[in-house]
Amino acid sequence: RKAISGIQKLARERAKKANLHNKKLRDCRIHYGDKDERNIETTLFITEGDSASGSITKSRDVSTQAVFSLRGKPLNCYGLTKKVVYENEEFNLLQSALNIEEDIENIRYNKVVIATDADVDGMHIRLLLITFFLQFFPDLIRQEHLFILQTPLFRVRNKKTTKYCYSIDEKDKALKDLGSTAEITRFKGLGEISPDEFKAFIGEEIRLDPVRISSNDQIAELLLFYMGKNTPERQEFIIENLKVEGDLLEETIDTEAKRTEKSKLEKEEEALA
Repeated sequence: RKAISGIQKLARERAKKANLHNKKLRDCRIHYGDKDERNIETTLFITEGDSASGSITKSRDVSTQAVFSLRGKPLNCYGLTKKVVYENEEFNLLQSALNIEEDIENIRYNKVVIATDADVDGMHIRLLLITFFLQFFPDLIRQEHLFILQTPLFRVRNKKTTKYCYSIDEKDKALKDLGSTAEITRFKGLGEISPDEFKAFIGEEIRLDPVRISSNDQIAELLLFYMGKNTPERQEFIIENLKVEGDLLEETIDTEAKRTEKSKLEKEEEALA
């Protein structure tokens, strides 16, 4: 107890000092505990790297939206004690920003949104952050404060209209609406989306996937399956799910290749005509 108490004291001192000078946290004016009609809108976006946080910071609503920027991948805290929350500077600053050290009754933001790239690294960071909250702050998830930000995978546009698509199906529909000659842009990361475009994705039409656990879910078993030893059961689960994503990706590549080839042929025919 004396050891953890000493670590807590040191961590609080570090957090207070860091909060005065920490450029990783861009706070908002209103907080969840404030007596303000917009307090339910308060949101903390947890982003990866400076490029992604830069776009969100420039396009956010400074009254209700805050941004916390991670330095790459956070520590995998599975199997560790809460002592690591105080020893790890990033975790300590995050719990301080959220004001959840003792409990979540005074949580500073109504929504905690994980905003990472929709790639392998981004998915890994999501998993590590969910592990952190599941292991040390499960009530934050039980009370439905944790979300995943959906961002568009494609932009489809012609000279008159621009559509943002969050799935392959939406992209295909947009192509039918705008014509096969429409320009397609594949967003590889949040940093590629301009602040002007990002404003629409975190505004009134924001798409959030809630992270939920039920009262029947056994957190220890969930963490053991996903974050524990690499068992045959987990290998089978990963292989089955990756196969689906792989098929979709292969299908998308084939479709884009055929579309490009068709466009080239059409241009050649026009030139010959």
